[in-house]
Amino acid sequence: MPKKVRIPTPLRKLTNNEELVEVNGATIAEAITELQTRYPGIQERLVDEKGEVRRFVNVYVNEEDIRFLKNQSTPLKDGDEISIIPAIAGG
Repeated sequence: MPKKVRIPTPLRKLTNNEELVEVNGATIAEAITELQTRYPGIQERLVDEKGEVRRFVNVYVNEEDIRFLKNQSTPLKDGDEISIIPAIAGG
């Protein structure tokens, strides 16, 4: 059973306007790689040149921030939901 990735509105132009995309990766890093394979250009919007999740991008697995888990090494199990949430700044 695949994992579901919730794609934020600003990135949907890369996923053919799909809000939910299924992946099979066993970790967040594998899921991001799989997304890049299917949707070229998405990885550079999620990770920086060092391969770290960008500061202004929050990634959650079942509503838990991966920064408080194992970052990109966070394991995924069948049925997990990954949410990509761009940080919003304002003033």
